[in-house]
Amino acid sequence: MDSAAFELKMKVRDYEVDSEGIVNNACYLNYLEHTRHEFCHEAGFSFADMRRRDMSPVVRRIEIQYLSSLGLGSEFTSHLNLRREGARFIFHQWITADGDRLVVDAEVTIVNVIGGRPSRGEELAAAFKDYLN
Repeated sequence: MDSAAFELKMKVRDYEVDSEGIVNNACYLNYLEHTRHEFCHEAGFSFADMRRRDMSPVVRRIEIQYLSSLGLGSEFTSHLNLRREGARFIFHQWITADGDRLVVDAEVTIVNVIGGRPSRGEELAAAFKDYLN
């Protein structure tokens, strides 16, 4: 896998597993979203900051591959890289456990909406300039 621009360590909570003791597929989307939110905060442009400016980064597309499972109490790392394509911001995100076991590999496309209208993304580009590939 690539070297990550941002990483976040997490642990599976009891309410995130099903009757078989594995993480429900929808929970992985929450892990990826939480990672993006923490990344924005670290980059100095939190979601609270965005809301004050009437900005909403909106998910346009998610492509995800489920490669292995996490279970109750599993510790894992959520990784993130970012590139820009015009007005779109493409997050390459992946989750690993047990050192290097790949659990999920995803690409999440975000567009920025300001005042209810799509923007060219210049505000996000400025905030994320140190992280863009």
